[in-house]
Amino acid sequence: MHSITIENLNWSYDQKEILKDISLKIKGGLFTGIIGPNGSGKTTMAKLLSKLLKTSKKTIFINNEDLSEIKIAQLAKSMAMVPQTTNITYDLTAYEVVLLGRTPHLKRFQQESHKDYEIVKAVMEETDTWQYKDRLIHQLSGGERQRVIIARALAQEPEVLILDEPVTYLDVHHQIQVMTLIKQLSETRNMTIVTILHDLNYALKYCDQVMMLHDGKVFKYGEPTEVVTKENILHVYDLDVSILEHPVTQLPLVVF
Repeated sequence: MHSITIENLNWSYDQKEILKDISLKIKGGLFTGIIGPNGSGKTTMAKLLSKLLKTSKKTIFINNEDLSEIKIAQLAKSMAMVPQTTNITYDLTAYEVVLLGRTPHLKRFQQESHKDYEIVKAVMEETDTWQYKDRLIHQLSGGERQRVIIARALAQEPEVLILDEPVTYLDVHHQIQVMTLIKQLSETRNMTIVTILHDLNYALKYCDQVMMLHDGKVFKYGEPTEVVTKENILHVYDLDVSILEHPVTQLPLVVF
């Protein structure tokens, strides 16, 4: 279980402060959601955690190892990132896309082995995408394609999985499919999962921990029911909501 420790993290773009003096520890093996209004720094946080953006030394640690000193090729063996959108310009099948996830484990010019093929089949079965293995990625629906991209990430055999708004462009049916899959991965693989979310009810239903960002700072971090409250939503989103008990799940339900 890989924990993520953040110490005095600041990040600016064009002299504008995006993230300000953030310090916290994301517990290993849990599903952590990052929420907050647009412009609060959610995507920047995800990109910094996955080293898509460069940060200062001794600010982000993966299992006590300074992220700034981990080479990208090495990081790809323990961390995978699922971006908000994935543009695949070649006519690849779903199987070929997932097979790309094995690249970090191959030496230059090395061919995939039987083990690599077994891993690809296993993660496609786990994500219920094996049925699409021979179909071109562009022929799949948004939800099907997103599960293939998650399968590709799993093929890297990561200990940490970071997802940037994985359900934003999906219909409700596929949103629930993908969120349920991510939750299952957290439970069955004991992975450290960090996911940016817009839907507060998804944060309440699926996450173990929630980080609420506001104006580039961590406004609140903890268990979902401690973070997603009427008072916090009013302060951060400037929305007066009601929080009721769901009649079936008995979980808190944000009503706008």
